[in-house]
Amino acid sequence: MPTPHARLPLSRALGAAALLLLAAAPAPSQPTTGRLRYPATPRDSVVDDYHGTLVADPYRWLEDDDSPRTVEWVEAQNALTRSVLERVPGRETLRRRLTELFDYPRVTVPHRRGTRYFFSRNSGLQNQSVYYVQEGLEGAPRPLIDPNTLSPDGTVALTNTTPSEDGRRLAYALSASGSDRQEIFVRDVETGKDLADRLRWVKFTSIAWTPGGEGFYYTRFPEPGTVPAGDENYFGKVCYHRLGDPQERDALVFEKPDRKEAFPVAELSRDGRFLVLSSFVGASSKSEVQVLDRELPGGRPQLLFPGYEHAYRFIEGVDGRLYFQTDEGAPRGRVVAVDYARGGRQPQPVLAESADLLNEAAIVDGRLVALHLHDASARATVYSLQGERQTEIPLPGLGSVAALSGRPEDREMFLSFASFVQPATIYRYDLAARRLAEFQRPGLKFKPEDFETRQVWYPSRDGTQVPMFLVHRKGLRPNGDLPTYLSGYGGFDVNLDPSFDPALLAWLERGGLYAVPNLRGGGEFGEAWHEAGMLGRKQNVFDDFIAAAEWLTQNGYTRPERLAIEGGSNGGLLVSACEMQRPDLFGAVLCRVPLTDMLRYHRFTVARFWIPEYGSSEDPQQFLYLRRYSPYHNVRDGVRYPATLITTADHDDRVAPLHAKKLAARLQAATAGEAPILIRIETRAGHGQGKPTTKRIEEYLDIFSFLFQRFGLAVTGGKAG
Repeated sequence: MPTPHARLPLSRALGAAALLLLAAAPAPSQPTTGRLRYPATPRDSVVDDYHGTLVADPYRWLEDDDSPRTVEWVEAQNALTRSVLERVPGRETLRRRLTELFDYPRVTVPHRRGTRYFFSRNSGLQNQSVYYVQEGLEGAPRPLIDPNTLSPDGTVALTNTTPSEDGRRLAYALSASGSDRQEIFVRDVETGKDLADRLRWVKFTSIAWTPGGEGFYYTRFPEPGTVPAGDENYFGKVCYHRLGDPQERDALVFEKPDRKEAFPVAELSRDGRFLVLSSFVGASSKSEVQVLDRELPGGRPQLLFPGYEHAYRFIEGVDGRLYFQTDEGAPRGRVVAVDYARGGRQPQPVLAESADLLNEAAIVDGRLVALHLHDASARATVYSLQGERQTEIPLPGLGSVAALSGRPEDREMFLSFASFVQPATIYRYDLAARRLAEFQRPGLKFKPEDFETRQVWYPSRDGTQVPMFLVHRKGLRPNGDLPTYLSGYGGFDVNLDPSFDPALLAWLERGGLYAVPNLRGGGEFGEAWHEAGMLGRKQNVFDDFIAAAEWLTQNGYTRPERLAIEGGSNGGLLVSACEMQRPDLFGAVLCRVPLTDMLRYHRFTVARFWIPEYGSSEDPQQFLYLRRYSPYHNVRDGVRYPATLITTADHDDRVAPLHAKKLAARLQAATAGEAPILIRIETRAGHGQGKPTTKRIEEYLDIFSFLFQRFGLAVTGGKAG
C-alpha cells in the first residue's frame, strides 16, 4: 500500500533505462482475478522520448477507434461489463424507480422576444425536451420544434435556440449522437416551417440576430480539407449570414489567424449598434475584446481590451454605454462600463468587488441584477446602473440560479432556482413591485422535505479550508458505515453549486450520503481559487479531494470500503488521479468520460483548447508535473485497486474515448485485487450534452447496480441494506 498522499513519480526514482524496462515488462495476455477473466489486451512496444525521459505507451493501439482489433476489444469489454451488471439482484426494481424519478414535467426559463415567449418543456420521459412558443404570458403554448421526431432513438438534440428580436424567426442548432458538431437552421415561427438556410462546420456557436431580423452573426470553423487534418477544430471565426444566402456568401467579420486556439463569440448591444467580439484562448475565461460600430460605413473591429490577461464578459449595452463583468483588479469579479458611443475607452467602475464571487450579471428594467455565490450558494441583488444597492431578491434557500432572462426594457425577469433535492423551479420577478412568485413548479414523485443539505469546512493537505456540501435523508446520523458518494470536478473555473439530478434520489432514499466539495481549480471563490488548481498547481485539486475523503472517514461518516468517488471529464481525471495516489482510501471509483493520458491529451479532438489549464508535455517543465499525476502513467503493477467503472462514448469528440480505453486496459493488467475493473462504452452518444433520457436512465442503472452490489445495498424498500 502507498503511504498517505504518495504519488511515486517513477521518473525521479528510476533512471530512464530502468523506467523503460519497467513500463515495457510483459504482462499476462489475459489477466485474471478471483471473479473475472478480462478480454485479451495485447501490449505494444511503443516508447516516446520526452525531453530525455523514455515513457512506454503499451496500449497506443487503442487510440485507433476504427481498427478491427479496437472494435473487437470494445465489444468484448462491453460484453464483460454487461455480464457483471445485468446479474445484480433487484436490477429491474431499480430501473423502475429511476424511471419514476426521471418522470416529472420540467420547463426552462422563458425568453420574451416581441410579444412571444419561448421555452423548452419535457413532459417527463421524453428523450429530448420540446421547444415551445406562446403569445403573451396567457397564451396557449404550441410546440415549435420537437427533436424527438428527428431520430428513432432520441439522439438528435436541440443545442441552440435563438429567436430573432421581433420573435418572427428562430435560429436553432442540432447535433447528432452527442457530438459537439452542430448545424444551424432557421424556422419561421408563425408557420413552423424551415427556411432554406443551413449552416455547417459549427461548434459551440453564439448566434446574434440583427435588430431587423434580416440576418445574424455566428461562430464557425474551417471546412474539413481547407486546413491540415485536425485543425478543423481550431481557427474559429465570426461570420455574418444574411437570410436566404448560401453559406458560401457569408461575410467574414472577425478571425484571429495568428492564434488558432482563440475562440470568438459575437454579441450585439440591445440597440444593434455595437457588435462585441470576445475571443477566448482555449477554455479559459481570459479574453480579448473588440468592438465594431455598425453605424460606421466600412467600419472594422477596434480593440477595446487587449490580450487574454483578464476576463471580460459583455453584459449589455444601454444608451451607448457597454457594461462588462471583469476580474481585472478584482479576482472575485466586478462590473465596469465604457461610454463607447461618446468616445470613451477606459472602463469606469459600476459595481465593486465584494467578498462573494460575482457569478453573473444582467440588465433588466434599466437596473443591474447581480448573481453572487456566497460559499457556493446563490444570492441575487438588484442595483441601479450606478451601482447603488436597491434590494435583495429573496431566493428560497441553499441552491443555485441556473438561468436568468430579461432585457433592459423588460419590467419582469425570470430565473430558475434549484437545489440538490429540489428540481429547477421557474420564478417570475417583478422589479417595480419587488415581488418574486412561482411561475412553473415541477411535479415530483418524492418529498424534498425528507432530505437535508448542509455545508461543512475541512482542511486540505496544506491547511487551506475547503467547503463541502453534505446531502442525506433527514435525521441520518454518522455511524462510520454510511455508503458515501463523493463527487468532484475542480477545474476550468467551473462552479459546483447545488444542482438537481433525479437519479441521486435513488442513492439518498437508501440511506446514502452524497458529498460535493468545492475544490480548488473551480471558480466558487474567484480567479485566485481557480489558479490555485491549474497548471503546476493541479496537485492541490487532488489533495483537496483526498482530504475530503479523509475527513468523511475520520469524522465517523463512512469507511474506505463504503466510499465511492465520482467525476466526469476533468472530474474523471480527478478521480482516476486520486485512485492512483490513494487506492487504499476508496471502495469504488466511477470514472466518467475521463482524461487519463496527460502526455498526449492535447493531440486529440479540441484538447489544445485546454493547454492554458493543464499545460503540455511539449514543454519540458510542464512535462514533469504532468507525468507525476497522469493517471495512465501512474498505474502500478501489483496494487490492489478499488472496484472501478470507467465510462465513455464512441461519439465523444470532446474528450477522446482513447483515454478511458487505455486506462481500463492498464488497470486490468496491473491490479492484484479481486475488485472488478470494468469499462462501459456507450454507442451513439458523446460527452454528455444532449443525451436522451433513456440513455441517462440506463447509465445510472449501471452505475447504481455497480455501487449497490459493491456496498451491499438493498434495491427495494428505499433504505440501506
